[in-house]
Amino acid sequence: MHKRRSQGVLLVKIRDGMSDLVLTIGPTHTLRQAARMMSARRIGAAVVIDPEHAGIGILTERDILDSVAAGEDPDAELAAQHRTEDLTFASPDWTLEEAAAAMVKGGFRHLVVVEDHDVAGLLSMRDIVRCWTSAEAVQGTSPQPAATSA
Repeated sequence: MHKRRSQGVLLVKIRDGMSDLVLTIGPTHTLRQAARMMSARRIGAAVVIDPEHAGIGILTERDILDSVAAGEDPDAELAAQHRTEDLTFASPDWTLEEAAAAMVKGGFRHLVVVEDHDVAGLLSMRDIVRCWTSAEAVQGTSPQPAATSA
């Protein structure tokens, strides 16, 4: 893992925490098919690639949940109808702090990591927490309490 310190904070790069095994699906996969593949891999998102549409999208467990909650049929609804296309892309050289800040600002829990115009991986909030927890265990430190405002 590539780590360095800045002002006492351990900086970990996205490339050290991201999953480089990314589930990719097509736009015509049904939500049930996507859910089955995501469940089998124990992941919360799939990258949607449409050969007839420039760019990529992401389908998350939240997208599937929202569709089912709205009473839509997961065997009839397609990934193309529920994917998010307006994505924030990350570089593998971003720090986890930069990734977390982008996620909080954008209100999402997954970042598609792109390198040389190709999908290099996927980073989730869970990945960030796992990395930070592992880094703290290695350092022998305990997490600092979050500052609260009244």
